[in-house]
Amino acid sequence: MGSKNIQAIRGMNDLLPSQSSLWQFLEQTLRELAKQYGYSEIRTPILELTDLFKRSIGDVTDIIEKEMYSFEDKNGDSLSLRPEGTASVVRAGIEHGLFYNQTQKLWYIGPMYRHERPQKGRYRQFHQFGLEAFGFEGVAAEAEIIFFAERLFKKLGLRDLVNLEINTLGTLPERNLYKEILIKYFAKNLELLDEDSKNRLNKNPLRILDSKNPAMQDLINQAPQLINYLGEESLKKFETFKKYLDAVGVAYTINSRLVRGLDYYSHTVFEWVTHSLGAQGTVLAGGRYDGLVQQLGGGENYSAVGFALGLERIILMLETLGLDKNSEKNPDIYWILMGEVAMAKAFELSEKLRDLDQDLKIEFSLSGGGFKNQFKKADKSGAKLALILAEEELKNNQVMIKFLREEKEQIAIGLDDLCEYFGSLILAR
Repeated sequence: MGSKNIQAIRGMNDLLPSQSSLWQFLEQTLRELAKQYGYSEIRTPILELTDLFKRSIGDVTDIIEKEMYSFEDKNGDSLSLRPEGTASVVRAGIEHGLFYNQTQKLWYIGPMYRHERPQKGRYRQFHQFGLEAFGFEGVAAEAEIIFFAERLFKKLGLRDLVNLEINTLGTLPERNLYKEILIKYFAKNLELLDEDSKNRLNKNPLRILDSKNPAMQDLINQAPQLINYLGEESLKKFETFKKYLDAVGVAYTINSRLVRGLDYYSHTVFEWVTHSLGAQGTVLAGGRYDGLVQQLGGGENYSAVGFALGLERIILMLETLGLDKNSEKNPDIYWILMGEVAMAKAFELSEKLRDLDQDLKIEFSLSGGGFKNQFKKADKSGAKLALILAEEELKNNQVMIKFLREEKEQIAIGLDDLCEYFGSLILAR
C-alpha cells in the first residue's frame, strides 16, 4: 500500500530554481539601496513571545484575534511566528540598548506568518523588507524613506504601476477626539454597517474607514474627516512633509481614508498602491509610530518611522513586465570532457579562471557521457563557449574553444595560455 505524498502547507510556497533569480535580483536591489541611504541590517528571530505582538499590535486586531500562528512550548510559554517585522526590531533595539541617546537606521528582510485565506499576493508564509528609522523627529525621516521607495520602483521599472497615497493622523489626543465623533456618526447609521464594522465601532472605529465593502462606500465618503480636527502643529508638519515631496518631484495623492488602526501611529502615514494585482493593491505601507518604543518599555517620546514592503507582490509585478532574470544564470563556459585526466585538468583550470574573475560562470557535465550528449547539454545551458578537452587535445597540450552563440571558427589555445586568453577577454569587457 503506497503512502500519500507529503505536500507543502497550504499558503506556504516553495521557491524553485527557475524563480530564484528574480528574487535574488530584487533582494540585491533592496540591499544596495539600503546601503546607499545609510541603513544597517538587523536580523531577528522568526519566533517571539506572543505577548510582544499583543502589546504592540493590540488584542482587538484581526492579526491577534484570527491570524497568528501561536502555540505553547514545553515551558508553557506562549510563542508566535512573527506576523510582521517592526515589533521584533523594536524589541531587539530596546533589549540591546540601540535606542539609548542615539539614532538608528535599520533594515530587515525575511519571512512573516499569518493564518489567513491564501490568494494571489497573499500567503500564509510571506516575505517582507522593511526600513525603520529611530530617534528622528520632524518629518525628514519619512520624506527620506518615501524617496527610497520612489527610487526602488524606478530602478525596478515599476514606477508607472504604483501610486503614492499619503495622509496625516495627527496626535493621539486629536485622534481620540475624532474617534468619538466617528463613533457617533456611525452609530446613527448602525443598520448600514456590516458585521466587521459593527465589531470595530467601539474598539477600532478608524478601521471602518478602510472597509472595502461596496455597500458602505457612500456612508464612509460622507463621514467626518480627521484633518478637520487636527491642531495647527499637526497641520504644519503635514505641510512640511508635502513640501519635501514636492521639492524632489514625487507625485502623490492625499487619501483622507488612509488610516492605521493602532494607537502608536501618529502624523504621517502612506501607502504605495497598484491596480496591477487585483484586490491586493498595497505593495508598500508605513508611517510614523512614535508611541511604540514607549509602549514596549523603551522610554518616553522616542521617535520612530518606517515601512514594510511585500516581496511576493513586487515579484508578481515584475513578472507582469516579463522580466526574465534566468538568462543571467547562463554559464559563460561549458566543458566538454572525455576521461578522468581531462576532468582533473578542467577542474584545475576552472579554479584558476574563477580566481581571475569571480563573476565567471563555469559548468561541467559532471556525469560524463559522449560528445554528442555533452554538446546537447552545453547548448541547452545557454553557455557562450564550449571548451573541449579529450585525448587528442591532451596529447597536444591544448584546448579547443567552440563559440556556441556566435558565427566564429573554433580555435585551439595552449593549456598554459588559457588563463591569459580569458584574462584579456575579461579586461576588454
